[in-house]
Amino acid sequence: MPMGSSWLEQFILVVLVAASAWLFWRRFRTVVQVLRTARPTPDYSLTPIGPRVRQFLWEVAAQGKVIRGRPLAGLAHAFVFWGFCAFALVTLNHFAEAFGVRLLSPASAWGRAYLDFVAVWAVAVAVAITGLCVRRFVARPVWLGKVSKESGVIAGLIFFLMLTYLAGLALPEGNAAHVNWWLHTLALLAFLPLIPHTKHLHLALSPVTVFLRRQGFSRIPPLEGDEDFGLDTGKDVTRMDALQAFTCVECGRCTEHCPAYNTGKVLNPKEIVLGVRRYLNEFGTGGEAPLLGRHIDEEAAFQCTTCGACEFECPVGIQHLPLIVGLRRGAVNTGKWENEYGSKLFRNLERNGNALGFAPSERQTFIEKNELPYFDGTQEYCLWLGCMGSYDPRGREIVLALARVLRHAGVTFGVLRKEKCTGDPARRLGNDLAAAQVAEANIETLRAAKVARMVSICPHCVRTIGTDWREYGAAFEIEHHSELLARLVTRLPVAQASAGKVAFHDPCYLGRYRNVYDEPRSVLELYADVADPPRARERSFCCGAGGGQMFLGEEKGTRVSLARAGELLSTGAATIGTACPFCQSMLRDALGTLTQSPPKLLDIAQIAAAALPEP
Repeated sequence: MPMGSSWLEQFILVVLVAASAWLFWRRFRTVVQVLRTARPTPDYSLTPIGPRVRQFLWEVAAQGKVIRGRPLAGLAHAFVFWGFCAFALVTLNHFAEAFGVRLLSPASAWGRAYLDFVAVWAVAVAVAITGLCVRRFVARPVWLGKVSKESGVIAGLIFFLMLTYLAGLALPEGNAAHVNWWLHTLALLAFLPLIPHTKHLHLALSPVTVFLRRQGFSRIPPLEGDEDFGLDTGKDVTRMDALQAFTCVECGRCTEHCPAYNTGKVLNPKEIVLGVRRYLNEFGTGGEAPLLGRHIDEEAAFQCTTCGACEFECPVGIQHLPLIVGLRRGAVNTGKWENEYGSKLFRNLERNGNALGFAPSERQTFIEKNELPYFDGTQEYCLWLGCMGSYDPRGREIVLALARVLRHAGVTFGVLRKEKCTGDPARRLGNDLAAAQVAEANIETLRAAKVARMVSICPHCVRTIGTDWREYGAAFEIEHHSELLARLVTRLPVAQASAGKVAFHDPCYLGRYRNVYDEPRSVLELYADVADPPRARERSFCCGAGGGQMFLGEEKGTRVSLARAGELLSTGAATIGTACPFCQSMLRDALGTLTQSPPKLLDIAQIAAAALPEP
């Protein structure tokens, strides 16, 4: 509106701004009410602030995660975001002009420069939003879901805002410029109330969610007291759960990388989050209706492998794993989940102390037969065997190979006389009681043995002992054998390419959970030409064993392990390298199904041991 506009136009503008703000608040206040009445997030702390500031600058200000996940589409989204940041001052100036205040005067060098600077961004935003529309409404990637009319309206408004801004710079003062000013104003005022009614609510919430999310990757919050059973009904939903549910931008990145979804399962992690949102919209946080049922499929919640790909890819700070495990807790701890295989797993843990159901005496027989030393406090490391290393024949081979390598490198170690499952499969299936029982027994054993440092062949054991057991007051130093071996490479013989070409499979609990990618490769590079399958490192595809899935019987759809084995076979490598006994077990069966002449399947410790001189 030109400077010195009539009082009538000023009055109309005030009324329209008030109406726009009221329409925005009418919906947004319900979101605020849900967040305010939701249960406080257990075990939550804002400190330390430093990491939160860094992740905010990287993920929000720099749009690093948005761009990294999908470079072209991510850049387009980033240009729209940065453009709107640049437009903030221009928009403030736009409304101030109607009341005779000009923050950016075209007559000043600063004002002219900034207005021209924003004009460049207007062009960039117009191009970017056009590209995103083509992708959304023409290319239509399946993980984006059904076409949203609201997305088209928002995109159209953004494009229109850019055009009217550029026209305002080009038009001389007069009637045309006046009409253009009002068109730009009406588009702005129409845009505001649409935000809380659509997925674009993330514009207001995602910066908050990114900054406030729980620290630590896929960290499961503890249960609070005897009355906390997990996410059963609306009253169990925490503020963090609700905030993240309302933040979802429905981009489908979690869906795109979910191994369950990609192999024909019911699970779609995006729909889990949106299901919580739909529930809160209908019942609020006081709802007594179960979360699993109408809005969230129970079968979907129990198909998750807890690989963490969804959480790793999410650009707006949503942590899917605590939510999914929370839903499992609600079903298991209230007795609503009935599963033959799950019940067998829990019985095995209760009766035998291990997930495989073997008598503990078989572990002792294996140790004594192979003359593994018992830990007495004088050795450098306590070697944690885990269920697979204790009872599975292939897992035992990995343990013996590691023992041989450690002896060659001059590293002393010993194993515990008694050892139970860490509780990993039970905890991630939602049975906190079963997990706590075995964990507390192990903690007592480790403290009695005065264990200081531990090493394990199993990334799941490393995660559970090093992170989850802190909930029980235990803080043991434990690392994966790939990390230890990577520090010992100077003590190991070099036999370049003796193992030929090796395709390495990144275990989810070693990579995304622990950020360990280079260490196992540095060991393999002593003996092989290392090749990566199509999806590797941060984008590695799950073997299908995690989250208790290894113990839940036959899968629906295509087996996750078959999909991954096919990718590994596509490299043409003569050997598949692993660093997790669960991965090795799943891939062995899958490779045998896909080909009559499968490649060798060896752990990095086995490859290293094969290069040692004969004893």
